[in-house]
Amino acid sequence: MLTRRKYLQLAASALAMPFASQNVWAQAYPSRPVKIIVGFTPGGLADLSARMPAQALSERLKQQFVIENRPGAATAIATEAVIRSQADGYTLLQLAASAPVNQAVNEKLSFNILTDLAMVAGSITSPLVLVVHPSLPANTVPELIAYAQANPGKIALASYGTATTSHVAGELFKMMTQTNMVHVPYRGSAPMITDLIAGQVLASIDTVTSSLPHIRTGKLRAIAVSSLKRSVFLPNVPTINEFLPGFEVIAWNGIAAPKRTPASIINTLNSEINAVFEDPAISAKLTELGAEAFHASPTELNAMLTADVDKWRKVVKFANIKPE
Repeated sequence: MLTRRKYLQLAASALAMPFASQNVWAQAYPSRPVKIIVGFTPGGLADLSARMPAQALSERLKQQFVIENRPGAATAIATEAVIRSQADGYTLLQLAASAPVNQAVNEKLSFNILTDLAMVAGSITSPLVLVVHPSLPANTVPELIAYAQANPGKIALASYGTATTSHVAGELFKMMTQTNMVHVPYRGSAPMITDLIAGQVLASIDTVTSSLPHIRTGKLRAIAVSSLKRSVFLPNVPTINEFLPGFEVIAWNGIAAPKRTPASIINTLNSEINAVFEDPAISAKLTELGAEAFHASPTELNAMLTADVDKWRKVVKFANIKPE
């Protein structure tokens, strides 16, 4: 027959078991392959920003980190797949700067990245660059503004897609300069650059990664970069912020997980991903691509995401951007 003391001891042990199991489970992470879902097609910078750490994480954590590409709907397909998955750290999302733009543009999304995702770690970042065709008589931001104001509606300002970072960066520029330039969307950076070099459009705000080779050959003229500080890849090119204080747009990629993923798992991944991007070999690869490592804590990333959504909502309203 159980004594009262023995009964209470057994009851306490039983209550503690789920917590103990959870702790052991979290400490053992990962104990099976981890999937990183990417909302872009293979081969681009966004895809590479997930593949590079995936390979290194597989070696460091002794489990496979597998990339699964699910492009479409401005990354909404991939995002929803992760949000609806189990919050156990085995399904992660490669998140890009376009995610808060998409959230700001499309109010009918079945999810909210601010409440349904937990940021894990940054991966890479790269400024955008305002580039023009050499025939455009503007070498500086003030000259471009003056020309656009004197010729309203005559400059075709291209982007690599409606509701992309490129698009809203251009609309922010127009909003802050009170200029009238015609937005011309493309389905990707490659076709946009082809037409820009050919003079079919005269200006764009593109990723440094895509435009840098053409800037170096003189096919495109770099007017300014979109980050607050000058880019190490274009050190002699000023920032837009030097002429329009407060202007800042950067392309970034990071890793997110479903909300309620255990903090211990998020912290483990954050530490390991940051360590991967401190590897000199990875840094060298990023430099070749015109990008840099992006280190941040989950708290800092969540704050950044919130600020981005708020910022782009104002621009979306100004430009009356609608989801496609």
